Amino acid sequence: MNPAILPEHVRTRLRDYVRLLRLDRPIGSLLLLWPTYWALWLAADGFPDVANLIIFTLGVFLMRAAGCAINDFADRRVDGHVKRTRDRPLPSGRVAPAEAVALFLILSLMAFIMVVLFTNTLTLYLSFGGLVLAFIYPFMKRYTHLPQLFLAAAFSWAIPMAWAAQAGEVTQLTWLLFVANVLWTVAYDTLYAMVDRDDDIRIGIKSTAILFGDADRVIVAILQALVILVLIMVGHRAGLGLVFYLALVAMACLFVYQQHLARYRERTACFQAFLNNNPAGFVVFAGLLIDTFLRNQ
Repeated sequence: MNPAILPEHVRTRLRDYVRLLRLDRPIGSLLLLWPTYWALWLAADGFPDVANLIIFTLGVFLMRAAGCAINDFADRRVDGHVKRTRDRPLPSGRVAPAEAVALFLILSLMAFIMVVLFTNTLTLYLSFGGLVLAFIYPFMKRYTHLPQLFLAAAFSWAIPMAWAAQAGEVTQLTWLLFVANVLWTVAYDTLYAMVDRDDDIRIGIKSTAILFGDADRVIVAILQALVILVLIMVGHRAGLGLVFYLALVAMACLFVYQQHLARYRERTACFQAFLNNNPAGFVVFAGLLIDTFLRNQ
């Protein structure tokens, strides 16, 4: 259907929903997608089942959109005081809070139905943990300086779910990969939080960027180094080869570049450093894809 034939008020409402669900900003979905693919390829030791690939690709986009809806609902009274978020549909009044909650429930239900219909019992059980994390993490910034840790757990929960769907079990390697992604997510979301730090301090919102203070870049660098170290352990346990380790070298180089971008803690540069984690995640997936392909020839 051509959107131009829709009434103007319908098109306006659809645009507001697109912005609420961040469908126009896929960076969050991609940062969730790459580790999910890491898990699927490692669990399969090669190309995963096509059904699982489709289910978890759709699930990533559905749950990220759901997370954005509940996040904006949680932040509806503070986003209007933050420069970067004041024009979002909820704080500007273009979308009602009840609509955001309804979208969260609908999208979560759609993802849950896919898990119920097309995966196994273990994945179903694990999905409840993912749903709880997706719901609670937006509220954590009011109670703890570690909301990035809760986000990291929520973003990483797709790893055991995808692994369970593909292999029918979770292993020590699964949780090692989970730890790597938690560390990575805390690192890049701290860079993201550095963008809003001044506004967050003014309105009383907590974050790791505030907690770390002047040590923010050093701690992010330590977290990034630990990501590489844990992924080396993953590669060793999974018997991966040279291509995977070269991908980790590329990821490390991108981390160094992110540190360079954020060296003056300027808003736009910190946001660019955050965005640079998309190629960092992709290059690891590409290395894993090529490595497993070569080993299975």
